[in-house]
Amino acid sequence: MQHKLALPKSVATVLDAFNSLGESFKGAITVDAEARISWIDDRYRELLGLSVEAEIVGQPVEQVIPHSLLRRVVETGRPILIDIMAFDDKQFVVCRLPLRNEDGEIQGAVGFVFYEEIDYLAPILEKFEAMQRQLSRAQAALTRERQTKYSLSSFVGTSETVRELKTVVRRYALRDGAALILGETGTGKELLAHAIHQQSDRADGPFVAVNVAAIPEALLEAEFFGVAPGAFTGADRKPRKGKFELAHGGTLFLDEIGDMPAALQAKLLRALQEGEFEPLGSNTVKNVDVRIIAATSQPLEQKLEDKSFRADLYYRIAVLAIHVPPLRDRLDDIGLIAEALLDTIPRPRDQRGWLLTPEAIAQLTRYRWPGNVRELRNVLERAAAMAPSEVIDLGLVTKALPANAALVAAPAPPIAGSLSDRLAAAEKVALLDALDAEHGSKSAAAQRLGVSRSQFYEKLKRHSLD
Repeated sequence: MQHKLALPKSVATVLDAFNSLGESFKGAITVDAEARISWIDDRYRELLGLSVEAEIVGQPVEQVIPHSLLRRVVETGRPILIDIMAFDDKQFVVCRLPLRNEDGEIQGAVGFVFYEEIDYLAPILEKFEAMQRQLSRAQAALTRERQTKYSLSSFVGTSETVRELKTVVRRYALRDGAALILGETGTGKELLAHAIHQQSDRADGPFVAVNVAAIPEALLEAEFFGVAPGAFTGADRKPRKGKFELAHGGTLFLDEIGDMPAALQAKLLRALQEGEFEPLGSNTVKNVDVRIIAATSQPLEQKLEDKSFRADLYYRIAVLAIHVPPLRDRLDDIGLIAEALLDTIPRPRDQRGWLLTPEAIAQLTRYRWPGNVRELRNVLERAAAMAPSEVIDLGLVTKALPANAALVAAPAPPIAGSLSDRLAAAEKVALLDALDAEHGSKSAAAQRLGVSRSQFYEKLKRHSLD
């Protein structure tokens, strides 16, 4: 049995005003508090292709108009002032308003159709599409920033130390626990953090990096956990997301975590343990799913002793520990690393690429590199800037190294052959020298070498000198 509600006076008044628009106004419809159709005018029926006899009053509005949003207006109490609604192969420009009683309670909603064709809104749509394109470009740029820039292949080296390191990284990437990367400055800790994220199950999620040492202490909490609207004087009226929320579903990389203030360490520990946090100035708890990768060049064990770093936080982030070797412990990789770095250094247009001579590479291996790979790049950039051609030789590298650089002695040439072979060769030379000194006299040569004649003859035979 269908029911029909009287058209509210307020709707009737608005309807009369819209009727004065002439052909621009195409009809109206109302729904009750349960989003069931309570009234529809004949023009809207005709627009929808519904006959006058069709029993639609009392039916849920979506059964008649599948893409209607009147139910949302009823449930939220918020108007949708202008929208484009599809119906079959048509598109309508519509407006939806909530209906309230004298006490402000939602009684239903009303929808108006202004145009049967959206060409009337062409200027607005063009501006809207332009804004959408700008938003899409901004979102694409942000997505690129939130993705990893390096892979494990970016960590150059073939030494045994590097092979073992990469094995550990691949193994840890398959787990989802927190990881702590330890190493001197310039060794490539952030690069490995990117590689871990890229090879993990979170690779499709965001990768958000924060340098703790680069952010003022007063702003760290807001940077990590976000800010609620009006949290403090001058705060934005809109909520500002923190790095934890931005990294939801992905990885949050905390570089130089050893510089984190003690007060923030406690809040970070709770976020890691409970998977939840409260934005600054808010009482609302937010849940977050984030994997933490931390890095530091500082001795955290020493900070644990002087109580400047929380032990419980240390054990929470050091579930998987990765030690990155300094460059001086893998000097065999310097040639490969230097070639890779030179590929990223700009060169004149008439040059195809930089050429690093073997003597220059040998000179690089004699330096101890306190600044590691970062310092190596600095030296190569300086040498390239001084190079008159594409060749970077020993002289250029020597000039580019620090003026007070302490170089280790060049390594001795490698010894060929086993010890027994080298002793036999030396003995043969000694026999020939003795015979030459004694003009071929074997007795005199044996006496010169301090051996008996029989021993001398035996040695001659052994070396095929008899």
